[in-house]
Amino acid sequence: MKLGKNEKLLLIGDSVTDAGRAYPIGYGNGLGNGYAAQVNALLQSTYPQLNTLVLNTGISGNTVRDLKRRWQTDVLDLKPDWLSIMIGINDVWRQFDTPAEMQPVITLDEYESTLRELLDAAQPNLKGLILLTPYYMSGQEDPMRSMMDRYGAVIKRLAGDYGAELVDTQAAFDRMGHHMIQSSLSNGWDHVHPNQVGSMVLTRGLLQALDFEW
Repeated sequence: MKLGKNEKLLLIGDSVTDAGRAYPIGYGNGLGNGYAAQVNALLQSTYPQLNTLVLNTGISGNTVRDLKRRWQTDVLDLKPDWLSIMIGINDVWRQFDTPAEMQPVITLDEYESTLRELLDAAQPNLKGLILLTPYYMSGQEDPMRSMMDRYGAVIKRLAGDYGAELVDTQAAFDRMGHHMIQSSLSNGWDHVHPNQVGSMVLTRGLLQALDFEW
């Protein structure tokens, strides 16, 4: 296990991370009903001696632009030891469902440059960094899935450049797709918001990046 005793693990992202958390900061019983709560439950039940504090600052609808606006208060001021970031679904999704409301669109270049700026600000004070790719629960023939893969490739490149732990969430859902329809892992079959099983796919990926012993 890479987490040390009394360390703080902060999870930030969009609605997949938010999952109904408490505000202004989700912790304890206020972590929501998604992967953040599952991560906390497994850490507390399996490694109680570590006394890990899990914080959730995900906000529904967020893009990298939104993360940039709140990075100081929702990341830097909270002084996490470990930081987990999953962002990009809305950066892609809004180009398909409400393109007129997002001007200009968040290009790959803006996506990468913004994340680099945020990582440069946070990494000097971190013990560890975890980057999760964005995902779309569908086959590669879907146009939105194809674009999501390109944004996911940015995360993979950043993980290498910053020495971060990488969680390839898309690959994890693709493996599940060998046994079931991927969208059945989402609430309402919307291909994005995971149900409890889909959330556990994310949870397993994040914990495996921390060398969690199941």
